[in-house]
Amino acid sequence: MIVLNRRQRAVLADKLPDVANVAAGALVFGQFLGGRPFSFRLAVVGFALWILFVICSVLLAGGNES
Repeated sequence: MIVLNRRQRAVLADKLPDVANVAAGALVFGQFLGGRPFSFRLAVVGFALWILFVICSVLLAGGNES
């Protein structure tokens, strides 16, 4: 397990929502730019990844230093 200090957790918690937005943008909104038909399954995966990364960010921001 990786042990992070308070500052490292803060930076990671700050950057995870950015990763979440890129994942959602690529998997959900990127479908409108491509030539393929819209895939509901791919959109659900994009939203699920967005939620996962945001939850991880919140957990990191509220975690205790061990």
